[in-house]
Amino acid sequence: MRLLQHNDKGDIHLTKEYLGDDVPPYAILSHTWGVEEVSFKDLIDTKGEDKFGYDKIRFCGKQALRDGLQYFWVDTCCIDKSSSAELQEAINCMYRWYRDAAKCYVYLADVSKSASDVNYKPSRQQWMPAFRNSRWFTRGWTLQELIAPASVEFFSKEGMKLGTKSSLEETIRETTGIPSDALRGSPLPNFSILQRMSWIERRNTTRAEDKAYSLFGIFDIQMPLLYGEGREKAFKRLQAEIDKVPKSELSVPRTYRPKCFKCQKFGHYANEVHCFKCGEHGHYATEVHCYHCGKVGHYANEVHCYECGEHGHYARDCPLR
Repeated sequence: MRLLQHNDKGDIHLTKEYLGDDVPPYAILSHTWGVEEVSFKDLIDTKGEDKFGYDKIRFCGKQALRDGLQYFWVDTCCIDKSSSAELQEAINCMYRWYRDAAKCYVYLADVSKSASDVNYKPSRQQWMPAFRNSRWFTRGWTLQELIAPASVEFFSKEGMKLGTKSSLEETIRETTGIPSDALRGSPLPNFSILQRMSWIERRNTTRAEDKAYSLFGIFDIQMPLLYGEGREKAFKRLQAEIDKVPKSELSVPRTYRPKCFKCQKFGHYANEVHCFKCGEHGHYATEVHCYHCGKVGHYANEVHCYECGEHGHYARDCPLR
């Protein structure tokens, strides 16, 4: 995996190739391809800064630095697509690369945000209709780029932040049909094969076969690329690979419970209600808190047991006695 970084002069250049666990923390760009994209050869030949697509690379690098990240990755120029072997490896590793990124920046070239929009709530912002109809939501490769990373941030074509996968979850769910649990990081085997296949139905790819190839990570599958085989054969090969996976690996136990990375407890997600006063899940800080035991729902002057410290009974009735 090659990354990008700024040199001492502030210019962007490719790094050495990193292998295995040696990859440093990095940001990754998600976008839709357009005219004048910067290629791997352009960077090797120190060209491409005048191309229209260089603006996205420049944006990703600057945003990464703001977030304290020295390295970043952009698919247009970090993969040598003239090498079929490298392209094969990259496509099979793509889901993991997005999953392992410290930050994923979604650059929406068809969404504009003006400074005046900051005064509106998300549902009223002027850019929201354009966001819902963005081309990014219709492309095949962006499916895994939405699901795989833990941290996904959306930006307008001016580079202004629109929100995160968490803050825009309801809109994203309505636009894509992808369940909230999948957007929040629930293991993909928790969703049926048909359900995962349905997520790609309304999406398109430039090359017919890529509609199947873009699902490699969604099903944790690796297989050779055979451009020219057509969409139907590509999906048949994908289905054959899925059929080889043991059923025990295609679904998770019903006892699976999500873990919140905010409070480290099981059974809920980090974007659900948490109280900033006590750190617990399921209530707001405005609710009654007892300063005696620190719990919610009662006052400190109500009955507390001095044996166990719990609320609601006297020491003489304590079950621990």
